[in-house]
Amino acid sequence: MAEFIKIYNENPNPKEIEKVVKVLQKGGLVIYPTDTVYGLGCDITSTKALEKIAKIKGVKLEKANFSFICNDLSHLSDYVKQIDTATYKILKRALPGPYTFILPGSNSLPKVFKKRKTVGIRIPDNNIARAIVEALGNPIVSTSIHDEDTVLEYTTDPELIFEKWQNQVDLVVDGGFGDNYASTVIDLTTDEPEVIREGKGSLDIL
Repeated sequence: MAEFIKIYNENPNPKEIEKVVKVLQKGGLVIYPTDTVYGLGCDITSTKALEKIAKIKGVKLEKANFSFICNDLSHLSDYVKQIDTATYKILKRALPGPYTFILPGSNSLPKVFKKRKTVGIRIPDNNIARAIVEALGNPIVSTSIHDEDTVLEYTTDPELIFEKWQNQVDLVVDGGFGDNYASTVIDLTTDEPEVIREGKGSLDIL
């Protein structure tokens, strides 16, 4: 059964963050808060954990549309090809924030993502998520946790999330109630930014 820990977003406790990091480093799956909906994530370097998430989502790992959660733009060059100034300005304006940006993937992507031409990059405006990534030292690969309920779409109560997911993941972080709007997804790989999904993030940044 998963561990359930409370972390406060205003001032995440480093000891609690370290607990989450240890689970990720061992190839565990973690559910954690973002600035939008709760996410299911694992260490980007753990192929076994990535395969587990793909299995839960019922998708082939090579084809899965997972986001890379970063704590700032410094990780970009590890996973993204060089981008132009206009693209970088959009990222600077929008992040941290409730956006997922589709960017051209670089040759140094982890092995399982090698064939991918693009990656989804996310820097949530959430101290817990960013503290976890910072302490881990590399991005978390993440996906939103959807609900089977046709009305709800996303569960926002961490206790209900724990109830539902406790046997499929290793740890659930209670960071308070989540949002029920997902991030706005914007493709920046072509000449003009293309909005793939309108979510919580405003389009004024474009």
